[in-house]
Amino acid sequence: MENRIIQTYGEDIWKMTTEVLEKAKLGKMIPKGSYIGIKPNLAVAKPSSSGATSSPIIVSALIEYLKKEGHDNIIILESSWIGDSTKRAYKVCGYEDISKKYNVPLFDVKDDTYTMKNYNGMDIEVSDKLLSVDFLINIPVLKGHCQTLVTGALKNMKGCISDREKRRFHARGLHTPIAYLNKVIKQDFILVDGICGDLDFEEGGNPVIMNRIFCGSDPVLIDSYMAENIGYKPYDVEYIKIAEEIGVGSADIDNAEVIILSKDETIAKPSASRKVQRLAQYVEAKQSCSACYANLIRALSRLDDEGLLYKFKNKPILIGQGFKGIEKEGIGIGQCTKGISKNIGGCPPSTTSILEFLKRV
Repeated sequence: MENRIIQTYGEDIWKMTTEVLEKAKLGKMIPKGSYIGIKPNLAVAKPSSSGATSSPIIVSALIEYLKKEGHDNIIILESSWIGDSTKRAYKVCGYEDISKKYNVPLFDVKDDTYTMKNYNGMDIEVSDKLLSVDFLINIPVLKGHCQTLVTGALKNMKGCISDREKRRFHARGLHTPIAYLNKVIKQDFILVDGICGDLDFEEGGNPVIMNRIFCGSDPVLIDSYMAENIGYKPYDVEYIKIAEEIGVGSADIDNAEVIILSKDETIAKPSASRKVQRLAQYVEAKQSCSACYANLIRALSRLDDEGLLYKFKNKPILIGQGFKGIEKEGIGIGQCTKGISKNIGGCPPSTTSILEFLKRV
């Protein structure tokens, strides 16, 4: 499924996870008897509701699916960022409970021994436990990042190196070492937590409810799709471009097969985040589905970055099912607002398409 992305929307995280795994036939992709590693994003000790970390519900549903498919040799491995405790993150994020319930060990990469790998003259110190795994399942969070714009499947592998190596990554500028890391280690399957990732900060605090989960096996393609979900073009993220150039995968979203299993029909709820509330002041929403609303909020965040929000100060952007059948002057987002004079269709329209549309109006 190299050029395939399978996605679903909704609020039932367990059901959504199981649906995409079954559609992908993950169980058949894994050789019998494989030692399976699950790599979540637990960079900080904050619950997934903060927009920073991988949902324990997704991981629990994944483990139950794997066991049902006859795969029992499973380990969860992670290394929180420098200055935070992986063990504390496991506890705060609900992973200790997962470990006890399913008898799946939690491994702290900070306590590991390491092997020096090399690509193109760059030495990278990689976890020995990670190297012992036969099949690696990566669970990144669909969220922004203050330095690299996006943190996705490729960057989440940074939790498989030593803290000493993490410091070197920052000294080297992050992008090239992130790409090179993915030449010396391989992730076999990516399951993206797109439930409520942060707008633009890896530590969380401004979660946007997006209610989506998607999966694939090409980390470059997945990260390109993640970038577009947040409002960037794939090559805006330097490590995506480098990773494609060195053969890690393809960033060609236009020719990818994106399979949508179900559309989002959940109504968007008010956010507690002050930043999201500020962006929402530019929106008039009437019964908007959360996926469509989230894509608009992320597009507005990108406009804010570029200093273009002022254009909409006295022109609220209309969105939601409450505008069906209404014809009037204004700016409308999504197929429900097709009667609005300036409108972009789609159900939902992507963040990138909304962004380009709003720049033109």
